[in-house]
Amino acid sequence: MLSPAAIALIALAVLLVVVLIKGAVIVPQKTAAIMERLGKYSRTLEAGFHVLIPFVDRIAYSFSLKEEVIDVPAQICITKDNVSVEVDGIIYLEVQDAFKSAYGIDNYLRAASQLAQTTLRSAIGKIDLDKTFEEREKINNEVIDAIDQAAMTWGVKVLRYEIKDITPPLSVKEAMEAQMTAERQKRANIATSEGLRQSMINQSEGEKQKQINEAEGKAAQVRLVAEADAKRIELVAGATAQGILLVADAVKSDGGIEALNMRLAEQYIREFGNLAKETNTVLMPANVADVAGVIATAMSTVKEVKGGM
Repeated sequence: MLSPAAIALIALAVLLVVVLIKGAVIVPQKTAAIMERLGKYSRTLEAGFHVLIPFVDRIAYSFSLKEEVIDVPAQICITKDNVSVEVDGIIYLEVQDAFKSAYGIDNYLRAASQLAQTTLRSAIGKIDLDKTFEEREKINNEVIDAIDQAAMTWGVKVLRYEIKDITPPLSVKEAMEAQMTAERQKRANIATSEGLRQSMINQSEGEKQKQINEAEGKAAQVRLVAEADAKRIELVAGATAQGILLVADAVKSDGGIEALNMRLAEQYIREFGNLAKETNTVLMPANVADVAGVIATAMSTVKEVKGGM
C-alpha cells in the first residue's frame, strides 16, 4: 500500500501534467491567436511558445496572417442595356489586425464574399454588355475599393479582385458571334477592295510610266533621225560644194573646156536615151540631131560664167 505522502506526490505530478497540457500553447509562424481570460479579451499571441493559466485563459480565436483566396460564387447580373450575364470572381485578402477580425465581424470571409457580389452587381448595372468585356479592370478596382473601405473595421486588407468569367445567355452569345463574323467579313471585304484599288492604281501608274517611256523613246528616236538627216544633208552639201569647186578648178586648167565638152556630150546622149526608156511620151527637141549645137550652147554659158568669175 502506498503511503499518504506518495499518493499526494502522485496527485501533484498529475496536476502538474494537466496544467502543462492545458496551459502550454505553441502558436505557428504567420499565425495570430486571441487569448481570453475569464471570457474577456486579454492579449494577442504571436508566433512562439506561450503558457496560459488553465481554466482561466483560453485561445478564443486563431487567424492565419497569410494571403487568403476566396472564390466569389457565380451570380446573375443585369447590364445597363438589360442583358443578364453570369459573373464570378476571386478575392485575395490578408488579415492585418487579429483583434478587429475577431471582434469586428462574425465571419470576414463570408462578409467579403457577399460585399463583392453586391458591389459587382452594382458595377455591372452601370455599363452596357459590350463594355463589360472591355472594362474588367475598372470593375475590379470598383469592387476592391468598396470591400477595402468596409474591411478596415474588420482588420482585413483586400489586395486584389479578379473577374474570372462573364457568361452571357446563349442567344446573346450567338448574336455576338454573328456580329463578330459579320465584322470580320466586313474587314476582309475592305481589305480586298483596298488591295484591288491599290492594284488598279499601280497598274495605271505602270501604264502611265510605260506611255511616258515610249513617248520619250520615240522623241529620242525622232531626234536621232533628224540629227542623222541633218548630218547627211550637211555632208552631201559639203561634198557637192567640194565637187563644184573641183569642177571649176578643172575647167580653168588647160584642156578643161574640151573635157567639159566631152562630158556634156556624154551626159546628153545618156539622158536622152533614158528618157526614151522610162516613158511612152517623148518630148523631142527641134534639133535632135544637132548635138554639137546643144553642146555649143552649153559651152557658151560656161564661158560666160567663167568670164564673170
